[in-house]
Amino acid sequence: VQLQASGGGLVQAGGSLRLSCVASGRTFSVYTMGWFRQAPGKEREFVAAISWSDGGTRYADSVKGRFTMSEDNAKNRVYLQMNSLKPEDTAVYYCAADVKARLAEYDYDYWGQGTLVTVSS
Repeated sequence: VQLQASGGGLVQAGGSLRLSCVASGRTFSVYTMGWFRQAPGKEREFVAAISWSDGGTRYADSVKGRFTMSEDNAKNRVYLQMNSLKPEDTAVYYCAADVKARLAEYDYDYWGQGTLVTVSS
């Protein structure tokens, strides 16, 4: 499975961005798509996940109510709509695919390149 993320950029605090990730290859093997992020000097952390088959979602507490993950199965795409952005959301965001479990927060199998999100105060 190959993953390509896009949509990052610079935004002011309180603003919005939408990230996109397109999957190719053996996408039929995917259970879950996820978004993770890594801020400078910090470990990578889980942000959100969506079940490829039924659209169920899971979010980190830090983004609940502000971020929404969605999917377009026909296009093999997932999106992360990020609203009410805060400076602490600044990070490189990665999309990932899990072929083993539904809505896990770790141990993903495939990773895309990151896309940088910078939120200015």
